[in-house]
Amino acid sequence: MRANAVEREPQLQRFWAEHKVYEKLSRSNPGQPFVLHDGPPYANGALHMGHALNKVLKDIINKYKLLQGRKVRFVPGWDCHGLPIELKVLQGLTPEQRRQLTPIKLRKKAAAYARKQMEGQRQGFRRWGVWGDWDNPYLTLQKEYEAAQIGVFGRMVLAGHVYRGLKPVYWSPSSRTALAEAELEYPEGHTSSSVYGAFPVETVPDALARRLDGAARGLHLAIWTTTPWTLPANVAVAVNPRLDYAVVATAAGRRLVVACGRRPALSQVLGEPLEILQTLPGTALEGIGYGHPLLERHGRVVLGGDMVTAESGTGLVHIAPGHGAEDFAVGRRYNLPVLCPVDEGGRFTAEAGPFAGLNVLEDANPAIVAALKERSALLACVPYAHRYPYDWRTKKPTIFRATEQWFASLDGFREAALAAVGQVRWLPGSGRKRIEAMVRERGDWCISRQRVWGVPIPVFYARSGDEVLLNEDTLAHVQQLFATHGSDAWWTMDEEQLLPPAHAPEAERWRKGTDTMDVWFDSGSSWAAVAAGREELAYPAHLYLEGSDQHRGWFQSSLLTSVAVHGHAPYRCVLTHGFTLDEQGRKMSKSLGNVVDPTVIIAGGKNRKKEPAYGADVLRLWVSSVDYSSDVPIGAGILRQLADVYRKVRNTCRYMLGNVYDFQPERDGVPFEKLAWLDRWLLHRTGEVLQEATRAFEAYEFYRFFQILQNFCVVDLSNFYLDVVKDRLYISAPQDLSRRQCQTVLAVVVEQLAGMMAPVLCHMAEDIWQNLPYPVRETSVFERGWPQAAAQWRHDRLAAVVRQLRRLRTSVNRQLQTTQAAGHMGASLEAQVRLDIQDPDIQGAVTWLQDHDANVENLVKDWLLVSQLHLGGDPLPQPLAESREDGLHIQVARAEGWKCSRCWHYTMDQGQVLDDGSHVCDRCAAVLRRSAIAV
Repeated sequence: MRANAVEREPQLQRFWAEHKVYEKLSRSNPGQPFVLHDGPPYANGALHMGHALNKVLKDIINKYKLLQGRKVRFVPGWDCHGLPIELKVLQGLTPEQRRQLTPIKLRKKAAAYARKQMEGQRQGFRRWGVWGDWDNPYLTLQKEYEAAQIGVFGRMVLAGHVYRGLKPVYWSPSSRTALAEAELEYPEGHTSSSVYGAFPVETVPDALARRLDGAARGLHLAIWTTTPWTLPANVAVAVNPRLDYAVVATAAGRRLVVACGRRPALSQVLGEPLEILQTLPGTALEGIGYGHPLLERHGRVVLGGDMVTAESGTGLVHIAPGHGAEDFAVGRRYNLPVLCPVDEGGRFTAEAGPFAGLNVLEDANPAIVAALKERSALLACVPYAHRYPYDWRTKKPTIFRATEQWFASLDGFREAALAAVGQVRWLPGSGRKRIEAMVRERGDWCISRQRVWGVPIPVFYARSGDEVLLNEDTLAHVQQLFATHGSDAWWTMDEEQLLPPAHAPEAERWRKGTDTMDVWFDSGSSWAAVAAGREELAYPAHLYLEGSDQHRGWFQSSLLTSVAVHGHAPYRCVLTHGFTLDEQGRKMSKSLGNVVDPTVIIAGGKNRKKEPAYGADVLRLWVSSVDYSSDVPIGAGILRQLADVYRKVRNTCRYMLGNVYDFQPERDGVPFEKLAWLDRWLLHRTGEVLQEATRAFEAYEFYRFFQILQNFCVVDLSNFYLDVVKDRLYISAPQDLSRRQCQTVLAVVVEQLAGMMAPVLCHMAEDIWQNLPYPVRETSVFERGWPQAAAQWRHDRLAAVVRQLRRLRTSVNRQLQTTQAAGHMGASLEAQVRLDIQDPDIQGAVTWLQDHDANVENLVKDWLLVSQLHLGGDPLPQPLAESREDGLHIQVARAEGWKCSRCWHYTMDQGQVLDDGSHVCDRCAAVLRRSAIAV
């Protein structure tokens, strides 16, 4: 086993490829299929630690299932459409090239870019030791995938779940397209200019006029908004019918209507007292007419319900149905006009009057505040920090904008989706509550985008009139065209070719649409294109595994499309992981300089002292070491610790391999019943470890496996068993029973250990297997299957005995270390120890050994690694160290006799002087005679 992982790991990967280990096992394993359906990463940019956490977790599970005998088929995928790739292509062109760019040319360039990015990522995943059908991945730009996606869309259309309508949607001026909720992020620190405005009342319902008794003259509605740029689209003011309102007077005599519960806050904002003149129920305000303070327009007061609260603002909300979902709902109830004087780039249109041409996210707000102030309609303007949606791609603010879009309505299958959630196993369990809340509260899904690089919405619009052509016949025809030619056909073919034969003669009546589908609809259709579309896979898939943000993304879009079409979820189990952070728990960013690159972890950085090359197995060991159910840290310090654990495990395995160099199991193996008690204990302990590791893998709790592996290699093997048996391995003659006993067990344990670590430390496990010094039936460690403990290994009483003797060993070692620290002696073999055991558990262990082994004193002496041991008897005359613990009296003194030159034990034997002058004990002299080997 060579130590250079950078060179050795690729060699082992070539070995797997040459012998087609994954391919053979995935097809010939005797168990049932297991399908972990890969959520497609975006084909853009270098791999990062999030990719590493995700893909290695998947590979650990897949390799474990393979070892368990399942037919594991892992088809990696990539999400290839969408704005980021389109923008990358455009950024690489000159202005002249952009002017000459046609939609089909852009699509060709985007496809080439996506494939190039995919190839780079694929090589990275394979270098991490991830197994899968790498030569046959799925890409959302593949024609068979696009055809399946059209099939899903068509089934939803025909079921009545898809409609076109004018609605306010999240709109990204920086991307010039509509966005879905899953494409938003809410960065910290956003501050808006909140405006308190005064809208002049013009008319009052008769009943309210009588109640006000003349106080309506000079009355103003005190409204509040955090988006002043929406004021040009105002058509109403909403109040809450369950709140009480007051007519108040300012110090200057201006009369305002404000919610009673907000009067103190408004008074503080204005910096003056507000005298209550009269109180009114919210219902009494309905129907008040007011004049728009900025434009020649009139509005009225409406009842807005719970969207109007007394927790912020004034209790009166300005309504712009073209710029808000709740506003739009109120507008529909009152049949209000939907004004949207903002273009796709975020600039006011002529409909905004004097503000036309202003950018609503830049210079519009100051201009509107100034105009309000000029018209004496501004009460106050104060900064307001709150959560605000940003475009997750461009990192710039979004707006609500009413446009004609295509939507998927959840009304027809929301309850079915919630029921489907209940049939899925969610890990951790909190994931179920999270996605249930999202599905229950989600509005209609805007699935159309105003971009070129995507799957087109296959709809035809009448060239004159509002008629839309979208039916079973047109959908089936387009699906077949895409299956044959890909979605580029929508741009390369005219309407006559795109329309089915029944409609082709009237092609001049129709024009094809230009919208493309939301990329979440792309990836959300992967269950149809891949899991259900490939014969060797399964639908529903056994497992989906992604980051916790996918409850609002891929998990949800996949759920909704699957339920809409088939009535059930596309997955049986959903497992989520957190995000990767630096060692201080901070998000990684180039500005902080805390980005950890998985490529540097494996291959090393420019400065090898600061950034050594650890290899892929250390990266994989990190993934297994963390509790990924929450966010996980990574950094140089953590990597050093993991590399230390990796080296300890590796050195333990190398030591065992090195000590079976002359061992052939069929020739030299010792039957179980003839093994020494310590060897039998190690087999029992190995069985326990395998059982614990199996439970950890079955529960997907890989951090427990990490702890089990580390503890077994360091504590059980290196610090105990291998420490004790050195004498048997090195001092005995090659054919001595004691040595062959030990070798028999070492061969078994190193094979079992290789199999157990294989899902995580796949390269080390295979390296062990390829360096076994004796022949085995299996070419690869993965062909052996998951290690199994023989029933006869279990010996609970022996385990209890050894547990007590290890307690004893720890106590004795403390006294030995005391003498060593004082300089009285060096190695433990220089010592003799006397024990007076009153502890019932330890005494019971010694008694059990006495009943089963005639030479118990020598046995315990060897386990303690001292030259002489006295169980009871007279106290030692000159102890160097002494302790009296609960039921245990320990004395340590210098051993009597002389030191054997070969085994270093102290002895009272006469011994033998060899030809070279060295003096060896009787035991060593006998060994030398048997082995005919000189010192």
